[in-house]
Amino acid sequence: MENAKFSVAISVYKNDSATDFDRALESITSLQTVKPAEIVLVVDGLVGEDLDTVIAKYEKLHNIFNVIRLPRNAGLGNALKVAVENAKFELIARMDGDDISVPTRFEQQLAVFAKDETIDIVGGDISEFIGEESNVVAFRKVPAKDADIKEYMKTRCPMNHVSVMFKKCAVQMAGGYQDLFWNEDYYLWIRMFLSDAVFANTGTVLVNVRTGRDMYQRRGGKLYFASEKFLQDYMLKKKMITWPVYCMNVLKRWIVQCLLPNSIRGWVFRTFARKGK
Repeated sequence: MENAKFSVAISVYKNDSATDFDRALESITSLQTVKPAEIVLVVDGLVGEDLDTVIAKYEKLHNIFNVIRLPRNAGLGNALKVAVENAKFELIARMDGDDISVPTRFEQQLAVFAKDETIDIVGGDISEFIGEESNVVAFRKVPAKDADIKEYMKTRCPMNHVSVMFKKCAVQMAGGYQDLFWNEDYYLWIRMFLSDAVFANTGTVLVNVRTGRDMYQRRGGKLYFASEKFLQDYMLKKKMITWPVYCMNVLKRWIVQCLLPNSIRGWVFRTFARKGK
C-alpha cells in the first residue's frame, strides 16, 4: 500500500485564479514526496485563456494528466462525480484548485492505509491563510479515530474535504458524489457512514487552505441553510441522530446562517469552528 498508485481528483472553473491554480498543481506534482500516478482534472465549463495556459503547461510537464472538459458548468458535486468515475486507480485523493497540499501529504495518507487496510477514507487537519501562505489565521482540526469521527458527524462535518484520500469502491458503494449546495462532501460522508465505511484523520495539517473575508458570507443565507437542513432531515430519517439533536442542530444553523450579519457570523466561525495558531 505504501507504494500504491493513486489518482488525484480536481476541478477548475472560470472564476478560479490562474495564479492560485498554478500553485495548487505545483503542490501536488513536483513538490510531493510521493507523487500521484494520475491527475483527473475536470474543467467545469468554459474557462479563460489564463487557466487554459496553466493546464497546457502542466500537461506538458507531467504526462499523468487526464483532462476532462464539461461543455457547461455543472457544479462541484457533479464535476467530482465525473472525476471519480474516470479515475484509473482505487485510491483517489481530493484537491481544490486554489489550495496547497503540504509536501508529505500523500506520503502520510498512504502510511495510514498501509497500517490498516480496513480504512476507507483518510483526511487530516487544515490551516487557513489569507493572502500570503505564511499568513495563517486559523486551523480546522478534526477527530482522528473512526468512532470519534462518526460521533462528531452527528453535529458537524468531520472531514476536511480538500484533504481526503479515499477508496473508490467505498465512495461508489455510498452512491458517489451528488450535487448539494456547498455540502456535497458532508452528504457523501453521511452516506459512507450509513454504508459502514471506516474513517480516519491523520491529526496533522495536510492542506493549507486559501480563505478570505467572503468565506463567511458564503456560509450564510437561505440556500445554505436549506442545504444544511436537508442533511439534518436525512440523518434524522436514517436514525443517525435523535429528535433533540436534530432540533438543536437546525436551530444553531438557522441562527448562524439566517439571522446573523456577516461580521458576527465570522466571529462565531473563528471562535467556535476554528482554532488559533
